[in-house]
Amino acid sequence: MIGIDTDILIAYEVRVHPRHAVARATLSQAMAAGERLAFLPQVISEFIHVSTDAKRFSVCLTMDAALQRMQAWQSANETEMIFPNDEALALFSKWMREFQLGRKRVLDTMLAATYFASGLTKLATFNVSDFAIFKAFEFLEIPAELSK
Repeated sequence: MIGIDTDILIAYEVRVHPRHAVARATLSQAMAAGERLAFLPQVISEFIHVSTDAKRFSVCLTMDAALQRMQAWQSANETEMIFPNDEALALFSKWMREFQLGRKRVLDTMLAATYFASGLTKLATFNVSDFAIFKAFEFLEIPAELSK
C-alpha cells in the first residue's frame, strides 16, 4: 500500500497544476500494477482546502467538485483510509524531538508518523525531502520521461 501526500493528490485532480500529467501517470501506473492507495483525514481536508483556492490556481475545483472527488477516492476499491492512533501520536512526538523539528514540520511529521505506525513504508509525494529525514520510507518513482 502507498501512502498519499496531499501534493500529489492535488496535482492529480487539478488540471491546471503544472505536474498534473506526472501525477496522473504516476498514480495510474501504481494502481494498474495492483497497488492500493492510503489516505489520511488530514490529506482529505488539505486537498479540499488547497484545490478550491482560486488564488493558487487559475481554474480551481468548486467545493462540490472537490468533495465529490474525495468521496470517489474514499469509495474506490484501490483505496483505504488510515487513521491516527496512539502509536502514531507517540511516534510523532518522538520524531519532532529527535529531529528537532519546528512548527512548519508538524503536519508532515504527523502524516509520516501515522502512515508508518500503520505499517506503510512507501509514500507518493513530490516533496521527498520533507520525509527523507525519518529514514523510514521509500518513495514512489516518478516516470523518468515525465519528470523533466
